[in-house]
Amino acid sequence: MFLLYWNENDSPATPEEMIREHFAFTDQARARGAYVSSEAIGGTVAATTVRVRDGKTMITDGPFAEAKEVMGGFYILDCKDLDEALDFAARIPDARSAGVEVRPVMHVPGWDYGPTAEYSRQAMA
Repeated sequence: MFLLYWNENDSPATPEEMIREHFAFTDQARARGAYVSSEAIGGTVAATTVRVRDGKTMITDGPFAEAKEVMGGFYILDCKDLDEALDFAARIPDARSAGVEVRPVMHVPGWDYGPTAEYSRQAMA
């Protein structure tokens, strides 16, 4: 999994430029047979953090912590090893201005890896 970080206040490219660059990256990952999934996520203005402490739910507008770089989205790519994953990470546009965190996706024995919510909604339509 590739966690994409960006600086909401200091982006070197326009949103339209970044989207075009992400489309190009996604085409490359698909051409190499590695693409599994990706999503962009809303900025911190739309974030809400939920914490439960001593049985009480606390809701806070905004992200968990103040930071210059915030999570902007993710890719899931099927890579043969860490070297290939790092090569892909260097090609993701966000690596040039903020950062791309690379982590393995864990398989949890017994977890129901059923269809996603979006897939279920489409099947019902």
